[in-house]
Amino acid sequence: MKLVFCGTPAFAVPTLEALLAAGHEVALVVSQPDRPVGRTQQLTAPPVKQAALAAGLPVTQPEKIRSNADFRGQLEASAPDAIVVVAYGRIIPPWMLALPRQGCINLHGSLLPKYRGAAPVQWAVAMGDVVTGNTTMLLEEGLDTGPILLQQTLEIGPEQTTVELLDLLSKAGAPLVVETLAGLAAGTIHPQPQNHEGATFAPLLDREDGRMDFAARTAHELYNRWRGFQPWPGAFTTLDGKKLIVHRLVVAALNLAASGRAEPSSIRIENRRLFAACAGNTWLELLELQLEGKKRLAAAEFLRGNQIPAGARLGSAIP
Repeated sequence: MKLVFCGTPAFAVPTLEALLAAGHEVALVVSQPDRPVGRTQQLTAPPVKQAALAAGLPVTQPEKIRSNADFRGQLEASAPDAIVVVAYGRIIPPWMLALPRQGCINLHGSLLPKYRGAAPVQWAVAMGDVVTGNTTMLLEEGLDTGPILLQQTLEIGPEQTTVELLDLLSKAGAPLVVETLAGLAAGTIHPQPQNHEGATFAPLLDREDGRMDFAARTAHELYNRWRGFQPWPGAFTTLDGKKLIVHRLVVAALNLAASGRAEPSSIRIENRRLFAACAGNTWLELLELQLEGKKRLAAAEFLRGNQIPAGARLGSAIP
């Protein structure tokens, strides 16, 4: 087919490469504009743009697309059979949905209708799901509500983070998109409507999603959220009014509850190991921490440099 490809982050790159390897003509690649990255805020091209340029493909990066006459003319001149959308990061307007004869085909990192929205992989991990997958679908004006084309399932390991799962899903999803296009061309794939009653929403992550609520969540729930919210917003709390980032943690295997029920957010130190009490009389061991304005440290080193008084608790408000 003659295609237009819309994508921005690294998650979309394997699909672009797979489409080219399968012999499709990618007439145009659409990606978000270059953005400042890192501490130096150096203007950096998104991964899809870098991959497209390396393959000698034309790239456009419109800031807005809904009422952009130049961009619309560019797409209409391309006359694509289909538009493939993978993690582009923009709502596709009605005129663009109606343009290609095979429609706009999206790769979504969940088993729709579960986890519609901007962060399906993150929320699947954060909620402790053990299975997820990819869905190819026809885009329509609703948010991830379009008919399903193909699906595949992947297991989520008990220690797997979003970073690891995104990599697996992106690589598994690439051949799924190629298979979807082949099925549409052959007339062997018939779009199936979603069961809207079973839909759940996976909203864009917020900084506050990383705040650890020891009173409301068990150790397993906080551990799952830490896995899900990598690399951002991660997991953080406060200690003595200062922000405390928890870079690594595990559900405590020790029977710390044996000596009595502890109040959530209370701290216990044993053999230079740091434990935090959570809801349901469960415990987390905090393995690697970083106090506001300080270096990232293993727990034993952190305890050597920070005197934690008896009765100290985690989670006081940031001033």
